[in-house]
Amino acid sequence: MLGIELTSYERTVAPLLTNMEEAVESLEDKQFEYFSDAVFIPKDDNTLSVEDIKRFETAVGRGKVVEVVSIVKEIIQNISKTTIKIAVTGDSGNGMSSFINALRLIGHEEEDSAPTGVVRTTKKPACYFSSRFPNVELWDLPGLGATAQSVESYLEEMQISTYDLIIIIASEQFSSNHVKLAKAMQGMRRRFYVVWTKLDRDLSTSASPEPQLLQSIQTNIRENLQQEKVKEPPMFLVSAFKPDLHDFPRLGETLQKDLPVIKYHGLFKTLYQIGEKAVNETVEFIKKRIDGDDLQRGLETLDPDNQTERREFNPDNLIEVRKAFQELFGVDDKSLYQVALKMENTHFKTSMESQETQSGWTLAWMYHSGRAFVSTGFDYVQCCFFSHHYRHTQQKRILDETAGKAKEVLSDILRDSIPYP
Repeated sequence: MLGIELTSYERTVAPLLTNMEEAVESLEDKQFEYFSDAVFIPKDDNTLSVEDIKRFETAVGRGKVVEVVSIVKEIIQNISKTTIKIAVTGDSGNGMSSFINALRLIGHEEEDSAPTGVVRTTKKPACYFSSRFPNVELWDLPGLGATAQSVESYLEEMQISTYDLIIIIASEQFSSNHVKLAKAMQGMRRRFYVVWTKLDRDLSTSASPEPQLLQSIQTNIRENLQQEKVKEPPMFLVSAFKPDLHDFPRLGETLQKDLPVIKYHGLFKTLYQIGEKAVNETVEFIKKRIDGDDLQRGLETLDPDNQTERREFNPDNLIEVRKAFQELFGVDDKSLYQVALKMENTHFKTSMESQETQSGWTLAWMYHSGRAFVSTGFDYVQCCFFSHHYRHTQQKRILDETAGKAKEVLSDILRDSIPYP
C-alpha cells in the first residue's frame, strides 16, 4: 500500500498469487508461483520478468497509458517466441513413443523417430520436434511405473509442472493410474488431453461393432473420471499406425487451435490484476491527500520527475479537479488519442464524456461557499466543516469515477493487444 510520503514513487510490489494472501518483501528474491489461475512464472523466466512487471505496474499507476501499450506489446512479442512444452505420459507399454511418431507424421524406422518396441524403451525423458508444430517440444516421458512407485513421486520426478500441456496415453484399460494423473492435472490447473491408442488392435479383436466399441471405450473413460470428480477433457481414440483415421485428424486440428491459447492463457487476467492493484493504490494515496487538504501536492508527489505537465488547479472547482484526475490516470482526451494512434484503433479516439454540464448548482455553491463564512462563530464552524466535508466527498467521488474509467481503458488495451484473452 502506498504511504503518504513517497520517494520517486518506488515501492515493493506484492505479487498477485493464487490465494491473493502472500505478500513478498523482495520481488527479485521471490521464486514466483502463480500470478493468476494459469500463469506459472519461474524466477529465471524471460517472458514475464520482474522488470516487466515493475515497469507495467508503474506505468499504469502513473497514468502513462502510451507506455503501457508499449510494454504490453513487448511482453506479447517475447511470449510469441517462447516454446510450448508438451508431455506425453501414461502407463508403461501404452504406446507413448509410437503416438509421438504418428503425431510427427514420421515412421518408426526414421533416424530421429522415438524408439519403440514390445519392451520398455523410454527410460528417461526425451525431447522431439516437428515442423508440423513450430516452437513446440514434444517430450516422451518414461511410462508410469518405470522410475517411480506412485503417481505423486512420478509427477515430482518428471517435473510435470514445467509442462504446458499433458497428453495422457491409455490403451487396453483406463487404469487407476490414468485417473490419478488426470486428477492431478486438474488440481494443478494444467490443460490435458486423454488419448486412447492401439485402437486398430481393439477393433480387430473385439466382437462388437465399431460404433458400439468406440462408445464403450469413451463411456468407460468418462465414468472413471467422473467418479473422481474430474471434468471431462478433450478425448481422442486413435491408432498410431493409422494417423489419417479415427480421431487422429481431429486431434491434430485441436492441438493447432489450442497452442496459441495455451501460450497466452491467463496473461490478460494476470496483467489486469497487476494494473488494477496499481490503480487502487494510487486512489488510496490520493484520498489520503484529499483528507489532508493537500491534493495539489499529492499529485505532484506522484510525478516527482515532472515528466507530466501539471498546471495549478482550484481544488474547489470540480471541473478542474476532474481534468486533473483524468490527466493523472491517462484518460484525458490527449492521452486516449495517443493510445488510439499507438494501437491503430479508433476505439480509443472516443474521449470521455464532457463534464462541463456539471457546472450547475453544485459547482456554483462550491465557488461561492465562502459567503456563508461571515456569520456568527458557531455558524462559521458549522459551514466550514460542512464545506470541507462536501468538497472532500465530491473529490473522492470524481476520483473513483476516473479510476473506474482507467480500469476500463486498461481492459480495452489488454483485450485488443493479447491474442486469445
